[in-house]
Amino acid sequence: MKPILVLKIGGNVVDSPELLEKVLLRFSKIKSDKIIVHGGGKIASDLSLKLGVSPKIIDGRRVTDAETLKIVVMVYAGLVNKTIVSVLQKNNSNAIGLSGADGNFFKTKKRISQIDYGFVGDAFDSSVNEKFLFELLGNNLLPVVSSITHDGDGQLLNTNADTIASSIAVALSKTRSVKLIYCFEKSGVLENQNDENSLIENLTYQKFLDLKISGAISSGMIPKLENVFSSLKSGVQSVLICGATAFANSDSIDEIKATRFTF
Repeated sequence: MKPILVLKIGGNVVDSPELLEKVLLRFSKIKSDKIIVHGGGKIASDLSLKLGVSPKIIDGRRVTDAETLKIVVMVYAGLVNKTIVSVLQKNNSNAIGLSGADGNFFKTKKRISQIDYGFVGDAFDSSVNEKFLFELLGNNLLPVVSSITHDGDGQLLNTNADTIASSIAVALSKTRSVKLIYCFEKSGVLENQNDENSLIENLTYQKFLDLKISGAISSGMIPKLENVFSSLKSGVQSVLICGATAFANSDSIDEIKATRFTF
């Protein structure tokens, strides 16, 4: 069986219609079972400001009060999700848009922590209904997954899209070989955030810890990398973080200039 490819696209890709179109065109040409996961980028923050709701971000994670939840559901599961689906359809990929509530495919529990993040969901071991995803893939459908989940009791929750991508990859890797790609505005993990030439092409877990301690990795990148190493430890075949332009222009996934990971 061919490996399943799980692609997570970052907010800056979603924010650029031209770049998003190029990434989705390249993605549509990949001959494999595949899933795409996305958040909402600046669109949710811009709409929040227009509606008089000030966005609040702590350590790279959005605080989601009741009003913000309404906005992110509209943007993530609505506008952004259906835009991606429509572009994939244009490129002859029969995509289907999903939130975690659809098909009961992704359940989370409301985060309990010292910081009140509001209506934010955390994944657990059995969050993913992989049977449902396999049914979609078996019917030649391409799932487009927004970062809106549910708790099973009627409550929608805003969930980190990196975590969703990682959880899906881990769940599917129980029976299939899975590759996970995080695609965003940077060329990968950088030693110096202001220097694109400082790409770390192979990042070990120890090197990650060293960069974390030194402060070289920004707060938003830390949860992404934690998800990466958790995915590898839990059975995902390979993970890479790459730039959207490099992905869009690649002839082969194996040749993309990116950060790859080992323990």
